[in-house]
Amino acid sequence: MMIASKAGAPVWALGAMSGTSLDGVDAALVRTDGETILEFGETGYRPYSAAEREVLRAGLGRWPGAPEAVAAAAVVETAHAELLSDFAADIVGFHGQTLAHDPRGRGTHQAGDGALLAEVLGVPVVWDFRSADVALGGEGAPLAPFFHFACAKWIGAEAPMAFLNLGGVANLTWVDPGAPTPETDGALLAFDTGPANAPLDDLMQTRRGERFDRDGGLAAAGQADRTLVAQFLQHGYFLRIPPKSLDRNEFPRLSEMISELSDADAAATLVGIAVASVARGMEHFPAPPDRVLVTGGGRRNPVIMAELGQALDCPVAPVETVGLDGDMLEAQAFAFLAVRVARGLPTTCPGTTGVSAAVGGGRLSRPSAEG
Repeated sequence: MMIASKAGAPVWALGAMSGTSLDGVDAALVRTDGETILEFGETGYRPYSAAEREVLRAGLGRWPGAPEAVAAAAVVETAHAELLSDFAADIVGFHGQTLAHDPRGRGTHQAGDGALLAEVLGVPVVWDFRSADVALGGEGAPLAPFFHFACAKWIGAEAPMAFLNLGGVANLTWVDPGAPTPETDGALLAFDTGPANAPLDDLMQTRRGERFDRDGGLAAAGQADRTLVAQFLQHGYFLRIPPKSLDRNEFPRLSEMISELSDADAAATLVGIAVASVARGMEHFPAPPDRVLVTGGGRRNPVIMAELGQALDCPVAPVETVGLDGDMLEAQAFAFLAVRVARGLPTTCPGTTGVSAAVGGGRLSRPSAEG
């Protein structure tokens, strides 16, 4: 196969991501040698149905073998098989669906069997990206920073900059584009900052029967309770030095904190918490970034973006302003990482997950027809 026989030759890799917001599966093609982005290709999206989202929600916090986790895995595998079958690629990067993440305890659990997907698609699949990092003392997250480093090179960045992903959880990647490789000491610092869309989506579902706060309309109508925002930032997570990572349900008392607020004030308070968490996280950067580029669904919320612009001491803009696709960046990241895994290149390092040394994570499953 080309990846094994001709190391360094560019290939078309297909990445897939199903995030903690539980909205659906993103897929994206990237032509890469695992070090440089050469070309971005087709993208696709397969939404989860309401019934599928309920199965996935029931699986949150569950570990392998639990009936709810088994049911969630079946949903994830079916949705990915349906979407990814529409693409032609040399290799697939399959993240799966994170159901539980406890790196200092039971480990990390992404539902979905990559070996099964390799048989269905007929191409090699790289999956289980996080377990090796966790086994070696890392947080297992975030995983996109090595791709962010490649993106910084692709856009021609010269000064330190940051990527902010506003998914269910928010994470920051500080990048020094002058470094020769992502695993170079000081090239990257990455960590989860706190909640982003997940609590707001949960609020909308619980109180309004809606999936998300479209255009930030509800948050814009409310006033954030700044006392609650400050109280939230007393949580022990914010005292930890990065790298560090979060589970989607790391803050179980958050819904209780806002329970007495009106819908609009609760939404505004959750936005305030997300923004304040990001601002607090930037205090850990080794040098001020010259800009923050925002990816993930949260960049479509004008209230979050406006508050970020006020809270941060540098320009804040969606990644689209530099020609990247904020809806597909994480899927593209797993395409890129799949090639790195196949070629024995590291995918995490001390600056991204706190792992003791640069390590390549992920399992490579080949279809039996190749065998």
